[in-house]
Amino acid sequence: MQFVLASHNQKKLAELSVILNGLGIEILPLPEQAPEPEENGTTFEENARIKAKSAADFTGLPAIADDSGLCVDALDGAPGIYSARYCAGTDQDRNAFLLQNMQGQENRTCRFVCAAACVLPDGETITVRGECEGELLCESRGAGGFGYDPLFYVPSHGCTFGELPGEVKNEISHRGRALRKLREALELRMQDTGFENG
Repeated sequence: MQFVLASHNQKKLAELSVILNGLGIEILPLPEQAPEPEENGTTFEENARIKAKSAADFTGLPAIADDSGLCVDALDGAPGIYSARYCAGTDQDRNAFLLQNMQGQENRTCRFVCAAACVLPDGETITVRGECEGELLCESRGAGGFGYDPLFYVPSHGCTFGELPGEVKNEISHRGRALRKLREALELRMQDTGFENG
């Protein structure tokens, strides 16, 4: 059975394929000519559903999408759904802008959030959420990962996402947690009713 991932990110494709392994599902990449939907939702869940529905409508296949970001308590949840476009420029520019906005803030608690959505052939949509709690450092540590990873400190592991080995990060990350929840939901759905393409 074929599903399409509403992303051109090969790392996401590989990660999802591993997590859904054993369900009899083949994950296909989004065709290059697929349209980019306007992510005008006000929550991670809404944006994930928008991307999944667009991919399902274009390909005719069940589609999976995710939307994620960093939520900082001292900034009332910002950058949140705007994490990837918090300011113009590179990841380093966004990290610098975030640290600038955090000057003088003693509360450094934050979390990475990921919502994953799956649109099935009958129109049903499954939406799940994964979170990882952490603290925002005052300077970057580690060269791994991407985005805000070098600033995101995980107390339980004593290092940042940027310092964690990839397999450990995938185990505890917001995206890993959301996708494992999605796997559980798909397993239940297949046991209850089953579903087929078309």
